[in-house]
Amino acid sequence: MKKLDIAILGDGGWGTTLAVMLFKKGFNVTVWGAFAGYAGRVNKRRINIKFLPGIKIPAGIEITHDLTRALKDKKLIVLAVPSQHMRRILKQVKRCGFSRDAMILSAAKGIEVGSLQRMSEIIHHELGGLKSAVLSGPTIAHEVARGIPTVAVIASRQKKLRQFLQDVFISGRFRVYTSDDVIGVELGGSLKNIIAIACGISDGLKFGANTKAAILSRGLSELARLGSAMGARASTFSGISGLGDLVTTCISPYSRNRFVGEEIGRGKTLAQIQSHMQMVAEGVPTAKSAYALSLKYKVDMPITREVYRVLYKNKSPLKAFEDLMGRIKKEE
Repeated sequence: MKKLDIAILGDGGWGTTLAVMLFKKGFNVTVWGAFAGYAGRVNKRRINIKFLPGIKIPAGIEITHDLTRALKDKKLIVLAVPSQHMRRILKQVKRCGFSRDAMILSAAKGIEVGSLQRMSEIIHHELGGLKSAVLSGPTIAHEVARGIPTVAVIASRQKKLRQFLQDVFISGRFRVYTSDDVIGVELGGSLKNIIAIACGISDGLKFGANTKAAILSRGLSELARLGSAMGARASTFSGISGLGDLVTTCISPYSRNRFVGEEIGRGKTLAQIQSHMQMVAEGVPTAKSAYALSLKYKVDMPITREVYRVLYKNKSPLKAFEDLMGRIKKEE
């Protein structure tokens, strides 16, 4: 494959990991950071101390706070920014200008609070009908950056685009599958963070493997029910971006969402936890969006509902589990 000029918007752990991975494949990569001071420090030290410590960033990767410079002549724009900032950053992208022939790939996982839109919907709303796709799956940045074998999925309704991007990203340690189920892939990557918070709460309450297995299996059912109601294929949630991502996020020590839940289970408030976190736990705002979607589509999502009440209604984590266990009897 010929050299491709790529802009990665977002200098967090995932954006940095993708930049290093793509650079090693021979592509020209520029990383844009939202904060000038931090982007400058990373550019000078060549290590992302906050978000990806221990991973050397090759000198050939440009790191800048100048969005116009980052976007200039780029053929692929990768969006690796927090989901709740996606719309604001895309508005900046429009003002700075970019090639209308560029491919747009969302690597963010979340559902916007208020609009209840997925990232691909926000991209379409803000930038119009461009060539766009999404990347999702069980991809803990620290593991990918260290070359640990990982699989992911790229979804797009445009077959040629998803196949082209598959070739761009695939490597001996990063296997990429493709899908045309954009809704299912995005929902799987977003909603699993809520279930990870529930698993973390279980850990914080010192429950066991039985409890976590119950949360995982029943949580997967919730994802599939809402996904089906929104037009996704139920089978997608048994794949990489559904079950695969769900398991990883619920058990990994690197999972920010599981960590938030664990701290809540230990008695800390959400405000206390977030005040000490450098990185974003996407499941926190997504819980609010998912709860609203469950009401909109009239889908029963008891785990999501209880996580929402714990996060936003000050419900006791223990009471939330008691209410889940005490629900009316039913068939699986």
